[in-house]
Amino acid sequence: MKYQVTASRKRPKNFQSMVGQEFVATAISHSLDHQSLANAYLFTGPRGVGKTSSARILATCLNCLANEKPTITPCGTCANCIEIAAGSSVDVIEIDGASNTGVGDVRAIKDEILFPPTASRFKIYIIDEVHMLSSGAFNALLKTIEEPPVYVKFIFATTESHKIPATIKSRTQQFNFKLISIDLIKDRLQEALNEVNISYEEEALFWLAKEARGSMRDAYTLLDQAIAISQGKITLAELKEKMGFAGIDDLNQLVALALDQTMQDAILLLRDFIAKGISGEQIIQDLSAYFHAIMLIKHDITKESLLGFPLASFSQEVLAKLSLDQTKDLLTSLFALYKSAKFSINIQLELELFLSQIAAIQTKLYPSDLLAKLSALRINLTNPATSTTTLETSKPNPPPSKTEEISISAPETKTLSKASILAYLAEQFDISLTPKDLLIDEDIVQITLHQAVHYQTLSARQVEIQTYLANLDSTQAWQLSLIYDKINLIQSIFYGEQS
Repeated sequence: MKYQVTASRKRPKNFQSMVGQEFVATAISHSLDHQSLANAYLFTGPRGVGKTSSARILATCLNCLANEKPTITPCGTCANCIEIAAGSSVDVIEIDGASNTGVGDVRAIKDEILFPPTASRFKIYIIDEVHMLSSGAFNALLKTIEEPPVYVKFIFATTESHKIPATIKSRTQQFNFKLISIDLIKDRLQEALNEVNISYEEEALFWLAKEARGSMRDAYTLLDQAIAISQGKITLAELKEKMGFAGIDDLNQLVALALDQTMQDAILLLRDFIAKGISGEQIIQDLSAYFHAIMLIKHDITKESLLGFPLASFSQEVLAKLSLDQTKDLLTSLFALYKSAKFSINIQLELELFLSQIAAIQTKLYPSDLLAKLSALRINLTNPATSTTTLETSKPNPPPSKTEEISISAPETKTLSKASILAYLAEQFDISLTPKDLLIDEDIVQITLHQAVHYQTLSARQVEIQTYLANLDSTQAWQLSLIYDKINLIQSIFYGEQS
């Protein structure tokens, strides 16, 4: 049997076997069931996700000879089905939009559609990479796709839908194809290997599916390469050695060495990667995927298909040492490094500088760290128990203050008290304070305020309060001292609390 590449051998023959495009298959199936066919279809999406395959399947559904009308289940065995699958049908014309871009090419199509199909129900034009057509060619198509002969259908496919004029989009039914998940790609690779009796490691298939980046065709191409270099069994170790990439264990070791500031070993390991044939750009991509996965873990995302690596394979040491802010900082540096790699004098030197940045990341202060420290300081300042205990243990047996002497020796001659002042403030200014907010020492009355508005109120009426104190106790020339506790200001700035 003649060899076929896996992408051709596994090309879907009907909408039921399409991978990861259920919405497209459902919508077109519904249209075929009700015979509500559009004049033109526009398939958009990334490369390798099934746009051209879907166009051929739709052409087969429209022209299958085993059914009297278009059907969602073509037989696959009639002459039309076989010819369309092989790309040799005279009534299904596939055109490469990249090499047929001019008005003259569109004019030839307009001339051809005057003739009905030879042996089919419809004459179908599949134009791949349609965004490559010139503006003149698009304009020449407008009337044709809006009012074609009843036996003509157009199917356009493109990876860059933003380049399609709005006048074309408004005359077509548009279907957006999406990237295929890692799990679905891995299942299809496993199915393809089982069909040819080739053994494999799960980790190797997972890596192939991840590297395909949502493209089924890319996954099959990587699989063919892996089969070619394997010795009867596809293993991750062999892929690492012969396809040139750094595995999760290598990345764990490299980052751990840098975080431990053992830069000599980290640089030697980096040079070992390059000596094995791993390019600097590939190392940047591998590190980007690694730190991106760590960022997802910090956000409590643990699904392996999103991480790109098994969760258990990450170094716990690295996860413990890196914070979310540090991880995002390193990712940003990697993105900038990748952009500048094209013009770099020495990409290896820049990677060594990046390792130095990892080593110094623990000394960098981030806004979140500052807020955490301020929060801890706020808790300490607003909790007097800790500071009182510390004061008592550090200064045993302090001598009694003069305030205490006055309160003990001559209570009957001193009518000014904390209770009377607190009652006065509550009655006159609607300010409620606690005894610990008031200090009476010798000839000074000190009031500590926790809200800026209270501080402003008492400051404006300080003379009035001074007079009240003098009337309350004329034996002393009392001095009033107002203090504003800055804790409230910190809360207003960092926590949004209103004073």
